[in-house]
Amino acid sequence: MREDRRGARVLVTGGGTGGHVYPALALAAELVRRGTAHADILFVGSARGLEARAVPAAGFSIELLPGRGLQRSLSPRALAVNAGVVVGAAVALLRSWRLVRRHRPEVVVGVGGYASLPCVLAARLARVPVVVHEQNAAPGLANRIAVRLGATPAVTLPGTPLRGAVVVGNPVRAEMFALERHPDPDRPLVLAFGGSLGAGRINQAMVGLAGVWRGRADVRIHHVTGPRNLDACRSLLVTRRAEGSHGSDSLDYTLVGYEDAMERWYGQASVAVCRAGAVTVAELAAAGLPAVLVPLPGAPGDHQTRNAEALVAAGAAVLVADPECTTDRLAQELDGLLADPERLAAMEVAAGSLARPDAAARLADVVEQVARARP
Repeated sequence: MREDRRGARVLVTGGGTGGHVYPALALAAELVRRGTAHADILFVGSARGLEARAVPAAGFSIELLPGRGLQRSLSPRALAVNAGVVVGAAVALLRSWRLVRRHRPEVVVGVGGYASLPCVLAARLARVPVVVHEQNAAPGLANRIAVRLGATPAVTLPGTPLRGAVVVGNPVRAEMFALERHPDPDRPLVLAFGGSLGAGRINQAMVGLAGVWRGRADVRIHHVTGPRNLDACRSLLVTRRAEGSHGSDSLDYTLVGYEDAMERWYGQASVAVCRAGAVTVAELAAAGLPAVLVPLPGAPGDHQTRNAEALVAAGAAVLVADPECTTDRLAQELDGLLADPERLAAMEVAAGSLARPDAAARLADVVEQVARARP
């Protein structure tokens, strides 16, 4: 606690995706709860990122910088894009320096993503202390550079390879900790989803599973395809069912494009089939939901595989590589789990052991400690 002292003046930088933005907003809300004024918290992000909309909607000010990530290719088009990236990065660094000088933060908090690096560099040049929050088990480039420049790292998962890291967890929605789980042992529910954009491999395998399991009345499936994939999945479902057995269609299978209240389904599901993004694994832990994790291939640093491995090591999940995520493989994994209630119960406990309901508070503690320690 800050003991009768006003909250620190904080600059929060980074974003791009919800995995970076929403933990940053949870931190800001916690700092405000402790007494920091909204006006003393400034966000700096990218005009191309989710933060451009989400931060103002949450009531905080944001400055938007130019720039985008580097293209990992040597094609002429990629080289031309990367030349523009270098110019944009130089402009972003100059603007970040001016923002740091104007806002005069006591601490800068980097939450990852390419938008965070210019402000982190400007802060170190101005001798302002930096805290970085790493949501994934495999640290991103911006946070790795920041730590080498002297930033204090706070991480989500044990074993994250950043020197001197403090494990604080990943702030997630309070609803995930408040829910009560009541899975039906007689008709277990499989919850399949791939994030707001969906996941093609999971969608294909789950639609195929609906065809294979069409005669089963002892299990249910709730499949969230992502809005842009719903029509294609409906068409594929018709084909797969036609290819399947000609018996009765007894499976309780729900196909939807999007869910506004995922916590409801987290509470009912016996097991999830999903990707392994930072927010997803944090929510699985918060809910205590066992999972079959299919990491997104090609994610920077293969961080989704590292996230999944952390849950597997704890006994909370099964990992299936994306190329191996077929209908047959999912049927094998899910049949094994659903036939073993004791294993599912142990996985629930293991998932819950990774949960950090006080993650926002713990991250705020680190930020305040670093701010107080500034000479």
